[in-house]
Amino acid sequence: MNLKNKKILVTGADGFIGSHLTEELVRRGFDVRAFVYYNSFNSWGWLDESEPEIKKSLDIFAGDIRDPHGVKAAMKGRDVVLHLAALIAIPYSYHSPDAYVDTNVKGTLNVLQAARELGVTRVIHTSTSEVYGTARFVPITELHPLHGQSPYSATKIAADQLALSFYYSFETPVAIVRPFNTYGPRQSARAIIPTIVTQIANGSRKIKLGALTPTRDFSHIEDTVRGFIAAAESEQVLGEILNLGSGFEISIGDTVRLIAEIMGEKIEIETDDQRLRPSKSEVDRLWADNSKARKLLNWQPQFESLEGLRRGIATTVDWFRKPGNLVRYKADIYNK
Repeated sequence: MNLKNKKILVTGADGFIGSHLTEELVRRGFDVRAFVYYNSFNSWGWLDESEPEIKKSLDIFAGDIRDPHGVKAAMKGRDVVLHLAALIAIPYSYHSPDAYVDTNVKGTLNVLQAARELGVTRVIHTSTSEVYGTARFVPITELHPLHGQSPYSATKIAADQLALSFYYSFETPVAIVRPFNTYGPRQSARAIIPTIVTQIANGSRKIKLGALTPTRDFSHIEDTVRGFIAAAESEQVLGEILNLGSGFEISIGDTVRLIAEIMGEKIEIETDDQRLRPSKSEVDRLWADNSKARKLLNWQPQFESLEGLRRGIATTVDWFRKPGNLVRYKADIYNK
């Protein structure tokens, strides 16, 4: 599909991945409407920090993904919908699971129903590697069993299945992109890499963390964004699920040591009990098999292997170290 001739809507455009994706779409010359969460501050989230030329090119729609009428209004006249709006913090899902059902499940239903009624050409729905739970085999393919080990992951499983059900029941043109642990500039400090970087950058040498033994497959934001756009352009993805990951596995403990090395600091690690997931809820191992995305999307990560992770973390550290960026983060407070 040639996106040059299509009108695109990005939900969750104000967030970490959504803002980077929206900016790249605009840079490529596409017609983009950005769905941002309505608030009385008239904030567009991270899009407030976009280059002036990008902001001038955007059609901003402020609304709430939980409102079916607003969602449908935002989608009118759009050909392609990249659906990223979601609640994503795992610890907060223990506290407020009802909000996750409303946002992640009902919000996705609103997008799918509007897409069906409006005849949208393509819906790219965002999943997460958390739906797999602790790996039963590695690397994890798209055929791996789903295991909701947190309320967050359970709602994402439900949303994924809704998306597929609309494809099978109504031929709604849906594809599912399943990013592994995306990282990079702007990421919330509820995620592990910004948690480490912001504590060190603020002068702490005793780093408070949760479990160190789980492994993750970290995907740089640039790779994730390219994967989303490739999925929107591909003619082979309808009804498909596509892992976006680096194909490289590393433990949290080794990630901490790598970041400290890159930042040139010696640190100590302290276990903070409030940062530990309930034992049966911890996902112990994630490692992506990205061969399907390579084949169907002609995509491959540019930040793969330990060397790629090192490069990606270095650019991320550079961004966080800038005073104007670091001041946005409360490194001394656990961000659920």
